[in-house]
Amino acid sequence: MPMNAQYRGPIEMPEVIPVFPLPGALLLPRGQMPLNIFEPRYLAMIDDALRDGHRLIGMIQPDPAQAGSTDKPALYAVGCVGRITQLAESGDGRYLIELTGVARFRIVEELHVATLYRQCRVTFAPFADDFVARKGEDKVDREALLGALRAFLSANDLKADWDGIEKAPNEALVNALSMMSPYGTAEKQALLEAPDLKTRAEILVAITEIELAKKNTEGEPQLQ
Repeated sequence: MPMNAQYRGPIEMPEVIPVFPLPGALLLPRGQMPLNIFEPRYLAMIDDALRDGHRLIGMIQPDPAQAGSTDKPALYAVGCVGRITQLAESGDGRYLIELTGVARFRIVEELHVATLYRQCRVTFAPFADDFVARKGEDKVDREALLGALRAFLSANDLKADWDGIEKAPNEALVNALSMMSPYGTAEKQALLEAPDLKTRAEILVAITEIELAKKNTEGEPQLQ
């Protein structure tokens, strides 16, 4: 989805952003993520993001390997910031929003704030390539990616819009499939932290092949 705002590099990004911890939620640059916002702290976060004018929300996963509390789980170091590009009020107190991914960030420190939602000082410098649309997509092994997708769909008796898939540029295809993938928190984080699009595609293919192998093994009769 095109955005009215143009972000040309890390220098144009804020140093402090609100963060929304959500396990299994993967946002990638130029990807779209719909969200149903109903908790008071996150409703306030949306209001503040709109009021402040930046309209940016940092999506990040809780890190289950680190100690934390139920209300304030430990976070992975890397997330992705998105801009609110659609917002609707439900009529029952919820916001229905869509975030469009801008760039990944690394947490420098979490701040002590008065807001109910969490805020972090972050850096975008390690991910300067995220601001360049379609960078490195010519290096993606598209056939391997489509092969893994076909195998996954067949194994799970699913269908896809192949006409749309065939027309999708490599960046959009890799990132959309990564975001929609049904894999766990660790796998989603690995996809997020991939250094480039080629590597992300390779990780997605490898994870898919591992899951298909598990499915095939589980379906085999057990020796007595």
